[in-house]
Amino acid sequence: MTGLYVHIPFCKSKCAYCDFCSYSNMEEKMLNYSQALCKEIMNSCKGEKIDSIFVGGGTPTYLSLEGWKNLSEAFSTLDIAEGTEFTVECNPGSVDEEKLKLFKKIGVNRISIGLQAWQNKILKDIGRIHTIEEFIESYKLIRKCGFDNINADIIFGLPNQTVKEFKETLNNLTELQPEHISCYSLIVEEGTPFYRLNNEGKLKLPKEDKEREMYEAAINILKSKGYKQYEISNFSKEGYECKHNIKYWKLQDYIGCGTAAHSYINKKRYRNEAHIERYIIGIKSKGSATVETINNTNKDDMEEFMFMGLRMLEGISMKEFRGRFKKDFNEVYGDITNKFCDLNLMKVNGDKVFLTHDGIQVSNSIMCEYLL
Repeated sequence: MTGLYVHIPFCKSKCAYCDFCSYSNMEEKMLNYSQALCKEIMNSCKGEKIDSIFVGGGTPTYLSLEGWKNLSEAFSTLDIAEGTEFTVECNPGSVDEEKLKLFKKIGVNRISIGLQAWQNKILKDIGRIHTIEEFIESYKLIRKCGFDNINADIIFGLPNQTVKEFKETLNNLTELQPEHISCYSLIVEEGTPFYRLNNEGKLKLPKEDKEREMYEAAINILKSKGYKQYEISNFSKEGYECKHNIKYWKLQDYIGCGTAAHSYINKKRYRNEAHIERYIIGIKSKGSATVETINNTNKDDMEEFMFMGLRMLEGISMKEFRGRFKKDFNEVYGDITNKFCDLNLMKVNGDKVFLTHDGIQVSNSIMCEYLL
């Protein structure tokens, strides 16, 4: 079984913190891009049984209806397993009834909507082009069109954001009862407007202790509202964990189609061209836009298995480690694991190795030590 990620790089406007492969003012390329993307999807997925689909971006719902009709033809050719989770990302104001009805028709059963914060001033400051009112309107429309699995993305550690404002975001969002909430800490990425402003000393970010308080608030408030934390940044109601993302964290096979998309198939990693025009030319002329292929060694896979698997609160299975890599977990990682267990940052319970509550707070530094 294989996951499929499809990248739509178009946005109406680019947010100040975003370093994803996305472009604004490229509407004239939408149809050519969707045609090339269809070709890649059909070529790449031939002979594969697909059990999760995630359409991300960019803003996938900003793609024109005609572009989506092209994509629907490609999706109809796939061998899709029963019970497949099929997610489409959207932003408030970029969805309408016609597109949502088309999504229903092609099998989309999960919508992920970008909120980020509940305060219009914060939304404006971070470059979002929607208001809270537009978010609520779009959310209600998605529900009205029959979607019973909705994720909402929020960010903490935003410029000038207070703990009180973040708690307000959590409390107001949970009133709407989405099935899943992704709660990310702001990372100031190189090449973004925020990066430049930060270097110029013009970005007033919350202090580290305040950011930690926000994360603790997310864990506690969401737990009290019936959301189980199953990964460092992800919370869901029972049975609504994101199946597609779990594929990444468990180092399972997935195909990536579209600009800058990555794939991991049979121990090989592939990366696509990020430039829209060159991507279209590559697909049309040679049926591929791959610009890099890496053959993962057993060591690479072991590191990735640990680095990604420890993101999940259930941790990793030592039995699965032995089955995949033909090595005893304790021979490879016993010393490092014991060190963190002694510090109460990790635990071993039966077959499972996982981060403790305190370990999650310093997860990046722990995971780095699992790089051999």
